[in-house]
Amino acid sequence: MTMTVTEAVTSRRSVRSFLDKPVDLETLTRVMDKARFAPSGCNFQPWEASIVTGEPLRALQQKMLAAPPQDPPEYDWSAPNASSAHKARYLDVSERMYDALGISRADKEARRAFVSANIASFGAPAVLFCYFPRLMGPPQWSDVGMWLQTVMLLLREEGLDSCPQEYLWMYARLIKEFLGVNDETHIFFCGLAIGYRDEQAPINNFERARIPLEEQVRFLGF
Repeated sequence: MTMTVTEAVTSRRSVRSFLDKPVDLETLTRVMDKARFAPSGCNFQPWEASIVTGEPLRALQQKMLAAPPQDPPEYDWSAPNASSAHKARYLDVSERMYDALGISRADKEARRAFVSANIASFGAPAVLFCYFPRLMGPPQWSDVGMWLQTVMLLLREEGLDSCPQEYLWMYARLIKEFLGVNDETHIFFCGLAIGYRDEQAPINNFERARIPLEEQVRFLGF
């Protein structure tokens, strides 16, 4: 039975432990072909990407492991920390993750090791690397986000899972050089780990908190 949109949305989560099972090119091509119809203002379609697997992916990950994070960073993602409400949501999901892994707040080394697992995309067999022209402004960043969400939901329809990885922005120039993308003309946004989730892994099963609808949305005139 085909998965409904509701099922895709509610079953999607950022998966951080994948099975050692390859993802075939035909499936990924089908997903990416459908994702072309994601919305974008003025039909700019600003998103670009490379999907890497196998030996090339391992080679890129080894390069990242051997390199320090770039300075200055590709962009700043930390602005929401200035809001106590938004920072609290970040801290809450972080603690839920570490609790699921059995890692205490005091175990800094284990926490660093888990964070560094981002470089290997948590064992995902394929990774989408997303970038787009630097001339694009905030509205087009939003378009890229809508495209990525479309990709993630289409992956769920195929029985696949994903994890968007802004963390990889720490190696943006290295990634672009490896992919043959011009650093002067393009900004790197994020990676997207793609594969089949390990259903038994605690990190894939902790409860994710969501704030009540009434705190986010108002309905007027009904």
